[in-house]
Amino acid sequence: MGGALRGCGARAGPAVTATERPATERSTVERAPAPYAHSGGGTPRGVQSVKFSFFRVRDEVRARPLEERRALDAALRDLLQASAASMITRTYSTVGTRADTDFLVWQVHDELGPIMDWHSELLRSPLAGALERTHSYLSMTMRSVYENPLHTTSKSATNRERLRTDGGDTEYLFVYPMAKTRDWYKLSAEERQQIMAEHIEIGHKYHSIKINTTYSYGLDDQEFVVAFEGDQPGEFLALVRELRNSRSSSYTLFDTPMFTCRRIDASELGVHLGLVTPEA
Repeated sequence: MGGALRGCGARAGPAVTATERPATERSTVERAPAPYAHSGGGTPRGVQSVKFSFFRVRDEVRARPLEERRALDAALRDLLQASAASMITRTYSTVGTRADTDFLVWQVHDELGPIMDWHSELLRSPLAGALERTHSYLSMTMRSVYENPLHTTSKSATNRERLRTDGGDTEYLFVYPMAKTRDWYKLSAEERQQIMAEHIEIGHKYHSIKINTTYSYGLDDQEFVVAFEGDQPGEFLALVRELRNSRSSSYTLFDTPMFTCRRIDASELGVHLGLVTPEA
C-alpha cells in the first residue's frame, strides 16, 4: 500500500473519543490544532506516542484452577483500568482471526515514559507469566507532508499532528505495520504528491472507513503503523483490493502482518479470552 495509506481523508493520528479520557486529560485532545503546513513550511515533528501491543494467553493458563484464573482476570482488569485513567486506552479482540494473538491494547500518551512504565508494571504482575506479547509496535502521531487535494478549506486541513476526536465507536479495527521501498524516497516531492493524490482519491470512495496513520521512523522496525476503523470488514477488503492497483502500492516494501480486531470492553475481556466463565 502506498504512503502509509493516508488516502482515506488523509487523516493522521489515532482516532479517539475525548470522553474516553478523564476530564483532566481531555485538554490535550481538544486544544486548538496547529495550522497545517506542507513540507515546504517546515519539517513535521512527532507529537504523541502510540503503542500497539498484541497479546496471547498461553494455552496452559486456561487449564489452571478457577481461582488462579479469576486472579488473572482481576489483574488484567486492574491494569487496563489504570492505563485508561492515565492515557487513551482501547482494547480489541483478535480471537478467531489469528493463531498468534488474542487481543490488542492500543495506548496513546503525550509522553513515551508513562507507556513504558505501564508495561513495566505488567511485567511485575501475575500476568507476566500468563501472557505472551506476540507483536509490538511503537509509533508517533505527526503531521503528514502530503496535501489532500480533496480538502480545500483551511479548517479541514488542520489537526494533522494530534488525536482525532471522532473515533473509537466502530466495531472493527484493522492494523498493520508497513514500510516504503528506497525507490520511493528517490522520487521528487512533486511526484510523490501526485502518486498520493491518486491514493487519496481512492480512499475517499470509502467514506465510512477512518484511517489513523502513525510514524515509526527511527523508533521501531517499520516506518508506519496504520489502523483503519470501520463496521464492515468487507468494505475494508474492497478498499485494500482497489489500492493494490494504485501506483503507490508498487513502492510498498512490506505491509504485514495484518490484524483484524473487534472492539471489546476491557471488563469483558477475561470472559472473552476464556480465563473465566460468565458464571464464575
